Amino acid sequence: MLASPKGGQPPLDPKSNEPNFQTELTHRFEADADAKAQLATTLRLDSVKAEDFDTVFYPGGHGPMWDLAEDQNSVKLLETMVQAGKPVALVCHAPGALRHVKSPDGKPLVQGKRVTGFTNTEEEAVGLTKVVPFLVEDELRAKGGIFSKAADWQPYVLTDGLLITGQNPASSGPGAKALVEVMKRMAK
Repeated sequence: MLASPKGGQPPLDPKSNEPNFQTELTHRFEADADAKAQLATTLRLDSVKAEDFDTVFYPGGHGPMWDLAEDQNSVKLLETMVQAGKPVALVCHAPGALRHVKSPDGKPLVQGKRVTGFTNTEEEAVGLTKVVPFLVEDELRAKGGIFSKAADWQPYVLTDGLLITGQNPASSGPGAKALVEVMKRMAK
């Protein structure tokens, strides 16, 4: 099931269509008519109930910094999932959606956790440091996250308990695999 803040076809980051940011998985998606149809008909995020799902995965692109990072339904969903002992995965710019998410003790969810996300140097490379509302790396650090990264554009994923974060577009597939591994361990 796919959801977005307003439902329907979510806005896509125009940078995601640039060849440099497309991966093998992007090309596979583009060739999959069923997957594209599902993306065109997402549910409204405010209709999603955490108890109906075992996990959530937030993909990247710059978009999550404007909508999901400030969406109270997103914040509530992530907080509820973690409180219920369910893993969450966020890749590329999507870890920015954690900026207002709190752990059950009221502290920032990322505080003291090993995290990654789109790096400052990657944002500089795409020329958008003055366009984005905040820098993901800076925000995760400011919230007390223990931020680490690989070289720019290399796949890099961290799992810290129920929180899985991936650095950039190349980390999407590995991030999804890390989430599947966590789910397998939990099922045992």
